[in-house]
Amino acid sequence: MKFYLDEHIPKAVLEGLRRRGIDVLTIQDAGRVGDPDRKQLAFAAMKRRVLVTFDDDFLSLDAAGAPHSGIVFSQAGRRSIGELIESLVLIANVIDPEEMRNHIEFI
Repeated sequence: MKFYLDEHIPKAVLEGLRRRGIDVLTIQDAGRVGDPDRKQLAFAAMKRRVLVTFDDDFLSLDAAGAPHSGIVFSQAGRRSIGELIESLVLIANVIDPEEMRNHIEFI
């Protein structure tokens, strides 16, 4: 599983995932800061990456039928950095990327 981290996901999450050998790309690394949410979701789908976000606008895009490679959603501040990393590692290890297509995991 490959992740695409929204711009508000803490850098410590990125570092923790990479230390565990998980393929992670950030919006910043992709040079896509400021792109509209619909374009972010389309980019993630094109790259076959699961979007990780605190932004509930992506839930609305899913509800409107926008295709995607998966969304992992968490409310900001509800989970510690360690909990976010643990949850994402678990998702990467137990869910097949095809199962994530047009699916939302709430953590």
